[in-house]
Amino acid sequence: MGEMIKKNKKAIALALAGILLLGGLYFWLRDPNPHIKPGAISGEGLKPGTTYTADDFTFEVKDAEGKPQLIVRNLADPDHIVMASVPGKSLAGTGSARMAIHESRGSFKVEEEFLDTCTDQIVDSINEKKNPSMILIRGSFLCPDESRIAYQMRFIPATENRMLIEVQAFEKSNRSFLFLASSEEEGYFGFGEQFTYFNMKGRRLPILVQEQGIGRGAEPITTGANITAGAGGDWHTSYAGVPHYITSKMRSLMLMNYEYSVFDMREDNYTVIEVASPRLVGEVHYGKNPGELVSATTEYTGRMKALPDWFHRGAIIGMQGGTEKVRQKLAELQKNNAPISAFWLQDWVGQRKTNFGKQLWWNWELDKDRYPGWDEMVQDLEKQDIRVLTYINPFIAEIDGLKENLRRNLFKEAKDNGYLIKNSEGEPYLILNTDFHAGLVDLTNPEAVAWIKQVIKDELIAVGSAGWMADFGEALPFDAVLYSGESPETYHNRYPEVWARINREAIQEAGREDIVFFSRSGFTRSPEFTTLFWLGDQLVSWDEHDGIKTAVTGLLTSGLSGYSLNHSDIGGYTTINNPIKDYHRSKELFLRWTELSAFNAVFRTHEGNRPEENHQFDSDEETLKHFAKFARIYAALFDYRKQLFQEAETLGWPIVRPLFFHYPEDPNTYNIDYQEFLLGADILMAPVVNEGDTTKEVYFPEGKWIHIFTGEAFEAGKEGLRKTVDAPIGIPAVFVKAENPELLTTLQEAAK
Repeated sequence: MGEMIKKNKKAIALALAGILLLGGLYFWLRDPNPHIKPGAISGEGLKPGTTYTADDFTFEVKDAEGKPQLIVRNLADPDHIVMASVPGKSLAGTGSARMAIHESRGSFKVEEEFLDTCTDQIVDSINEKKNPSMILIRGSFLCPDESRIAYQMRFIPATENRMLIEVQAFEKSNRSFLFLASSEEEGYFGFGEQFTYFNMKGRRLPILVQEQGIGRGAEPITTGANITAGAGGDWHTSYAGVPHYITSKMRSLMLMNYEYSVFDMREDNYTVIEVASPRLVGEVHYGKNPGELVSATTEYTGRMKALPDWFHRGAIIGMQGGTEKVRQKLAELQKNNAPISAFWLQDWVGQRKTNFGKQLWWNWELDKDRYPGWDEMVQDLEKQDIRVLTYINPFIAEIDGLKENLRRNLFKEAKDNGYLIKNSEGEPYLILNTDFHAGLVDLTNPEAVAWIKQVIKDELIAVGSAGWMADFGEALPFDAVLYSGESPETYHNRYPEVWARINREAIQEAGREDIVFFSRSGFTRSPEFTTLFWLGDQLVSWDEHDGIKTAVTGLLTSGLSGYSLNHSDIGGYTTINNPIKDYHRSKELFLRWTELSAFNAVFRTHEGNRPEENHQFDSDEETLKHFAKFARIYAALFDYRKQLFQEAETLGWPIVRPLFFHYPEDPNTYNIDYQEFLLGADILMAPVVNEGDTTKEVYFPEGKWIHIFTGEAFEAGKEGLRKTVDAPIGIPAVFVKAENPELLTTLQEAAK
């Protein structure tokens, strides 16, 4: 009988593998993504050789070898092109499309069917109103059936280095396009949190806030997650995509639209920007280098405030299990001289078991049975300058009759008062998570906003929470009915911004500006409200689709779009049991993730969704000592980080930076994804992110760099330098600029 079961399991596994392979092949072979192309440009309003000026910007109609070209420049640098059309081609267009959006547990699949694309641009007039602070273009877009759609384009300087762009079509359209000149070698960077690629040139990138997915292209897990839950994701799916980029030619554009958008960079000589609206609104930015462009971008997005000192003096220990476990872990860490800032206790509300693993009771009140003596524990930790962090999200689950010690039924309160988003029948819209459903707070309802803020103040802050994970925010369905009457198509991407704003306002109203909450979902203006970001739920694996490598790439991309304070769970989060392949956190993976996180903004662990199947910071003595060592290295960087936090607050600059940020003239930096990064300007980290590797190939940009563990010096000229260095566990490839000897000494002392 046992042998028969084994054979059946093997047959099932092989059948599943075949299905996954065929499914993956289908999605690989098909190309559902339309190629929208610029049309021709013509009209009486085009007068080659004419230049129009609006404050600090100029708009030039150039004769490019007999073809009209539209070029935007800044008076501070007339030789630099801020934005341009392709010679002889349209700058803008319009169209109409049918869009179907399929949702499953916070993951969304968008299908577009274009009915019309009207991309021949006729220019009737430019600046007919002679407004010195605006350039106005009027004309019509010509459609394939020879019909015309009237439009206007406005270019309005916002500051000396930011100019607003608006494209407005006036008839029968629901799509807007911009067609911008590019070149084959031009790199495109930013776009918020992007986990797979740093340079997006050659790709078509949709922007829609959603679950990042489980696998995101890694097989067989992606196809398996799609078959079972529609939640596999793709290379571009992200909790915090942002319609913004910076290029290697120092060009930058940010959309202000909340609607679904697409950036198509597949062509060598132009880029197409699509917005699911008849009105496209955005900004182009002028700057001489990435730092200036990020500063211009964050004038609009808002800039993140410096973290309070208490939050980054040491490690933040993510754990679950109750009061006695906290005291036990504290003793282990102190015995190994590990600096600790806080214990993050996400199970403060109690823990439930689901088919995904160990999850929480989504009813935001303290579980006094799981954490007996809570107040005393909080006070004891505070005496040692250690805080307690908790957890909340905008979902409310009905758990009456499921949880024995329920004191306050938040779902009933929200339902009875109409605080939840509704379905088309006017009932609370219940969204499936794993094996349970939950309602989502309607953030367009002022009374619901006041209620959830009071829950934060009464149930989190009042019990001693010094901060929390403000989870989720990406799951608003496109067929929901909102209190305000707003369309979910425009509110979907806005929802995580408002969720962050509500958390911020609750803190301010409580008079507690020292509280830190960390968000995973976001959109363009989230940096204005969020105190800290984290990268979400990486797979506990080594792969470049959803594992440790994405924890580096996500930091590099998001920082260019204003997400200056960001970090990942040490070790990753998502653990999977699968008959074909298990994904469990290994000891080696945890050790390597610990090393790279010591050189991030925050050093925080997470047990994962199946803690007992993951290697943890205290799984054995060697791991505990390794973790404590890198916690001390992280703590030693306190003063250096404070300087970087001030740069984030005043300039909008990221803490973790791509090499491109400081070396934009070096094309070798354009395609460095997860291989290495900078912490500020003076620390270069090349993490080991491949299983079994004990050496690391490092690219050194121009300058002299000193290995903090060995003292070896590496000097690179303008062309850079590639060297392979030893990098066994415990001695990662980390280097300090020779110009900062004090920082080098600090790190060398901490590394002993």
